[in-house]
Amino acid sequence: MKRDFLTLWDLSTKEIEYLIERALQLKSGKDVNKCPLLGKSIGLLFEKPSTRTRISFEVGIYQLGGQAIYLTSKDLQMGRGESIADTAKVLSRYLSAMIIRTYKHSTLEEFAIHFSHPVINGLSDSHHPCQALADLMTIYESKGRLKGVNLTYIGDGNNVANSLVEASAKTGINLSLACPEGFEPSHYILKRAKDFISERGEGKISLLRDPSEAATMADVLYTDVWVSMGQEENTEEKKSKLKGYQLNSDLLKYAKKDVIVLHCLPAHRGEEITDEVIDGENSLVLQQAENRLHTEKALLEFLLK
Repeated sequence: MKRDFLTLWDLSTKEIEYLIERALQLKSGKDVNKCPLLGKSIGLLFEKPSTRTRISFEVGIYQLGGQAIYLTSKDLQMGRGESIADTAKVLSRYLSAMIIRTYKHSTLEEFAIHFSHPVINGLSDSHHPCQALADLMTIYESKGRLKGVNLTYIGDGNNVANSLVEASAKTGINLSLACPEGFEPSHYILKRAKDFISERGEGKISLLRDPSEAATMADVLYTDVWVSMGQEENTEEKKSKLKGYQLNSDLLKYAKKDVIVLHCLPAHRGEEITDEVIDGENSLVLQQAENRLHTEKALLEFLLK
């Protein structure tokens, strides 16, 4: 039976733990001669431009022995009105999996219904689960655990924040979110995560307004851009409301001394994060970016085994 990866809910806690362990093995060079994707072609359908998502997947597919085919909607008849369903059914005859980076999450869901093989969410306006897997791996590398780690997210409650909510619920991380009113993560996602935590009995999620309160005793401080791609309307008004939510050296003082700083990139330096923090000794941002490659290789291997 085919498996899709559209959100973190598509994986069990044990499967997430397995993927992190496998990604660590792949990063160490173990099984470098195995080619589980040999003879397989993987499509990358991108409606949004990308640096890390595109390159990490293309390199990962190559290293696993497969062929990556990069596509945009303009390259396909979808750009001339062919339905998502018809496109997905045809591409099922050629490709072994599809990675989609799109605007509407419903595009992914509809494509997955009609595509016969795994569909992976390379980013949508609602979720960024591949980024969350790399985040979890980076936290585990630094802290040696996930359960009980205090993670603080500062800023806009966007797709990255939504996936961090889901990732935290699945792994027992204590997540504090500091977002201004009106810029919280999805209320539906928050409720589902809190219900899951209540049943599981591990971890907690707190929504706060004060960044310094959220950052107190944090093991991990995380932020993202204030204005996401494709959501540029009312940019200046949004930035003014987020002005007090910058990850800077003053905020770093509230966290633990060995706190790590994460940012999914690209960063708008001087807005959501300062140079001294993103380039500082607490920053694992480049390690986090590298881990996209290793977690995505583990994910592809898992879904296509």
